Parts: sequence; C-alpha cells; structure tokens
Amino acid sequence: MQNQFSLNGKIALVTGASYGIGFAIASALAKAGATIVFNDLKQEFVDKGLASYKEAGIDAKGYVCDVTSEEQVNVMVALIEKEMGAIDILVNNAGIIKRIPMVEMSAAEFRQVIDVDLNAPFIVAKAVIPGMIKKGHGKIINICSMMSELGRETVSAYAAAKGGLKMLTRNIASEYGEYNIQCNGIGPGYIATPQTAPLREIQADGSRHPFDSFIIAKTPAARWGTPEDLEGPAVFLASHASDFVNGHVLYVDGGILAYIGKQP
Repeated sequence: MQNQFSLNGKIALVTGASYGIGFAIASALAKAGATIVFNDLKQEFVDKGLASYKEAGIDAKGYVCDVTSEEQVNVMVALIEKEMGAIDILVNNAGIIKRIPMVEMSAAEFRQVIDVDLNAPFIVAKAVIPGMIKKGHGKIINICSMMSELGRETVSAYAAAKGGLKMLTRNIASEYGEYNIQCNGIGPGYIATPQTAPLREIQADGSRHPFDSFIIAKTPAARWGTPEDLEGPAVFLASHASDFVNGHVLYVDGGILAYIGKQP
C-alpha cells in the first residue's frame, strides 16, 4: 500500500510555491519522494523559497517565471526537461484574488485575475502535457476553490476564474485521459496562513474577529484548515493511488460545502 502513494523518482512542478499553500503541498510531495521544482515572479521570491525548502531539508530547484507568459513558461519547462527530465506531476497553485465589489472593479483588474488564476493553468498544463504523453503518464492538480462552486461578495473575478478552472480540469481529463494523464483539482476551504492571520485576530474586547466567527459557524469541523490538511489529498492525487480518479475536484473544506448552517 505504501508503494501506491510513493512518489520516488517523480519530478513535480508546483507553481508559485515559495510560501503558503504551494509550499506546503510541495513539501508533502517531497516527503513522499518527489523532486521539487517551483517558480515565482522575481528572483528574490525564488531565493526566499529556496531558503525555506533548505530549512525543511528539501533540495528544491527554483525558476523565475511569469506563468501568464506562454513564452516564459515554455522556456522554463524546456529547461526543467533538459536539466532534470520530463515533468511527472504539475500542481497549478499560483493565484491571486482581488476583493473588490463588481461594479467598482475595472475590466483590467478582472482580466488580471482571470489571467493568473485561469489562463496560467491552461498555459502551464499545455506546456507539460506533451512530455507526459511521451512518458506514458502524468498527474495534473489544479488548485481550485470553494468559489468553484459558490459565490460571495467582492470576489466576482476570482469565482469566475475558479469556476472556469474546475471546467478546465474536467476538460483536460476528458481530452488526455486516454494517455494515462489524470487531471484533478483540490478545493481548499478557509486555510490558516500568515495571509489570513488578520482575519483570525482576537479583538480588543476579547471576541473573535467577525469573519473568523462567520467561518467557524459555517464549518462543521468548527475550525480553519491548516496547510497540513492539504498534504494527504495532494499526495493522493499525485500518486498511483489515484490512477482511476480523473476530472474530480476534492474539496478540503471541513464540510462547508455540505452544510447549510445552523438554524438562527
């Protein structure tokens, strides 16, 4: 059974994995035996990521690459294939969110979110799929969201992008499943990271932050998720254990999507 989940000898590209959820997923893949490569927009971010991986005992390789640029992505993937071999596992993790009411959001801001959260996964997947076909196998994991299923105030662009990413996931599975390529998604719930820390701060009167209370009330698990909660699902979807799982989005949300909420 352990062999089913082993990633020994596999090369995994995790986009935007210098920190946060991407770093946690990449670290989990490394613990399962994979060799990790990642990218970020600037060399300083890559260097910080490399330092974090080194501190964790992981020998990762980082590249400067804007995943919204087809030219830059093609150059990066060609370098990885030349220096390390064809990519076995792709995790499309890089993403942004702009919390702006729809009528106040410019079309340029909307397009930027779509470009990073939807166009980039298409561009990177397109670049790695030929190598996966040659190898006879491949795993693509798209980091979706609960906003792949739900709407909420101020996140029109993000929800549109993540809803599109869910359907891109299904279409990649449909188009390339015959080549033994599995494309699935992970939909994280609300995860406790440094970026969400201000939303979880105890208020001056000792009460919870209003958004923190909202999330706890909406989550059957009655807590925020942690980056570690995503490790097992990521290893599963990257391993032979999921070879007949394709076009699926695995929501790691503590039960939010299954729950209507408590009666007032």
